[in-house]
Amino acid sequence: MAIVKAKDAAKMDAKSRNERLNELRLELMKSQAGAQKSAGKTKEIKRAIARLKTFNSAKKLEEKRK
Repeated sequence: MAIVKAKDAAKMDAKSRNERLNELRLELMKSQAGAQKSAGKTKEIKRAIARLKTFNSAKKLEEKRK
């Protein structure tokens, strides 16, 4: 399950976001092995990774400002 919605990512703590990010990276490697079959799945996984990385960096900036 690669879909990570913004609401779900916002509710996660940093540890669970990082765990999910690692899971998605592994899933991306597996899906790229059969890239011709699953181009849509690869794109979806990349978006989910980007979304989680964005939330991680936003939280770090928020902590820095405090």
